[in-house]
Formats: sequence, structure tokens, C-alpha cells
Amino acid sequence: MKLVILDRDGTINADSDDFIKSPEEWTPLPGALEAIARLNHAGWHAVIASNQSGLGRGLFDVASLNAMHAKMHKMLAAQGGRIDAVFYCPHTPDDNCTCRKPLPGLFEQIGERFGIELNGTPVVGDGLRDLQGGVAAGCEPHLVLTGKGAEFRGRQLPETFPAGTIVHEDLAAFADWLISRQPVAKPTSPTA
Repeated sequence: MKLVILDRDGTINADSDDFIKSPEEWTPLPGALEAIARLNHAGWHAVIASNQSGLGRGLFDVASLNAMHAKMHKMLAAQGGRIDAVFYCPHTPDDNCTCRKPLPGLFEQIGERFGIELNGTPVVGDGLRDLQGGVAAGCEPHLVLTGKGAEFRGRQLPETFPAGTIVHEDLAAFADWLISRQPVAKPTSPTA
């Protein structure tokens, strides 16, 4: 199974220091939904791993989160794309859970759900903790320079980032990179 794990806020949709709390506030980043659709068409399954501490902070409820994801799914479908599953951590940093990134709990849940080892699975995010959580579960780290990642435009990544982190302008650039790395199927010659 070809799987890619995506962060949500700042990677797929615009982020906010005040949290994304409603479907009206959820707006896709330019080219992000098209990028997911291109990945799907190239045979990749996409899942989301997202910290949603706004739930634990009481800023929005599960119904609002589900409405945001319904909007995302509908907009993705209009582009011919899909997200296979959304995994999220509802806890605040003070809850000491194991699913809040940078801990690997969400990624372990993904591996269990799909019955696969995550070694080498691309994880794409706009922040350090997105990548740390993925790397702790064996994923390959990819930083996009959108959302919080924009601060690293034109700069070298600090040593706190996982070794081997690959940097992309945005989710569309990541999709281009990943699709271009796939081997092209060779036509088979007819047998006589």
C-alpha cells in the first residue's frame, strides 16, 4: 500500500494562532486539494494526522470538527481526490497523552488501522513536531514552507529537525516530487 501521512493545519489548509474552529474558518491552501487528488490518481492513499487541542481547550466541539472535515472531503471530491482517514489528537499539551505530536501515537494508530509498517512512509507537515512524531514511527520527514514552515523560507533548517528532512515549497511541490520518484511501468512485449 502506497501511503502518505499529512498534517492538516498549515499543510492542507490555512492555519491560525487562534485555531481553526469552524467550517467557515477552514480554507484550503492554494493547490493543496489538487495536490492530494494528483497523489490519489498516482495510486497514493492519503491520511491526516493532526493535533486538535482546540477540542480539549473547549474552543470547538467534535461536531464542528466533523463539519470542517465534511467540507474538506466535499471540496476534495470536487477535485477528484480523497482522504482515506483522519486521525486527530483532541488533547491539550498538559494532558500528557501519547497521541499528541511530537509523540508517535497517532502514527502508530495509522499503522495499526492499515496493517502496515510505516518505515519510509512519507510524513508531510509544516512544523517540527509533525515530523518528529512521524520519524519516531519510522516515517520519512518532509517539511512544507506553508503555515508555520514559512519561517524557514530561504533559511537552513535548524539542527532540531530530523536528519534527512526534505523541504518543499508547498504540498503541490511535494506531490510533484513524490510522483516523479515513482518508476514508470514498462510496456510488456507480446509473446509469440
